[in-house]
Amino acid sequence: MKTLYSILTILTLTSSCAQNEVANNNPVFPGWYADPEGIIFDDTYYIYPTFSAPYDKQVFLDAFSSPNLTDWTKHEHILDTAAIKWAKRAMWAPSIIKKDSKYYLFFGANDIQSDAELGGIGVAVSDSPEGPFKDHLGKPLIGKFHNGAQPIDQFVFKDKDGSYYLYYGGWRHCNVAKLNDDFTGFIPFDDGSIFKEITPESYVEGPFMFIKDGKYYFMWSEGGWTGPDYSVAYAISDSPFGPFERVDKILQQDPDIATGAGHHSVIHAKDSEDYYMVYHRRPLDETDQNSRETCIDKMHFDENGHIKPVKITNEGVAEDPLQ
Repeated sequence: MKTLYSILTILTLTSSCAQNEVANNNPVFPGWYADPEGIIFDDTYYIYPTFSAPYDKQVFLDAFSSPNLTDWTKHEHILDTAAIKWAKRAMWAPSIIKKDSKYYLFFGANDIQSDAELGGIGVAVSDSPEGPFKDHLGKPLIGKFHNGAQPIDQFVFKDKDGSYYLYYGGWRHCNVAKLNDDFTGFIPFDDGSIFKEITPESYVEGPFMFIKDGKYYFMWSEGGWTGPDYSVAYAISDSPFGPFERVDKILQQDPDIATGAGHHSVIHAKDSEDYYMVYHRRPLDETDQNSRETCIDKMHFDENGHIKPVKITNEGVAEDPLQ
């Protein structure tokens, strides 16, 4: 009986330890990382975040990969300013897409404040999602202000018809432009314009788009990224160009968990009913504006297709292998 009791005790403790190991999966990996883009390539999840640091130290990008959303491998310096000669600081908010066996990584650099400065949105290319990436153009893809939008916070999107669009913009303005076939420039719209403004109500930065049930879900960040009011809202449209009428705020701080929850992306595996929101937030005991960590929580929809408010947690999500 004593032996049986000992075995049961060990099994109970082992089970308890195992539960504890998965009980707190947020943040998903250590270190200060923000503006995360989550995506799936083949049978692997990837997250491409900003290295959250003072702008003069924010000169490279790391990536992380996982087979199951809980065990992450770090891929260091997949891109840095040594490979992008025109970039010198503030490299951030990467967005990536695969096309014709190549991986294209869009990024912002230099935090330009006017058309007189060198910087903006660049694009790098690699044969692997884990890099290394090299400069695709040798200059910014977008290096000027259009429609009042600071050229930052880019998101590349593939539409149902195979067209590729770049959504971007800071300073409370958002543009969309249609990429050409080799991502070296843009194709004018029917009216001759290159950059079409689609700014929804309360937009600040961080655009993201996905399609569900034939509808375009356009999402963005509101508030100030250094403050507790940072958050995410969304709109639904029948077109990738809108109009995007704000529906609601769906991600925000929880004073019991963390502040500054925002600048997100969405991961969804084909044929799966699970949607995951990848976002950054600031721990309650941190006041430094760069102390941001990357987290994942579940996203749910109601019977009308509206996104329910996302509950931010310390537990995060459970394993979800793609194989």
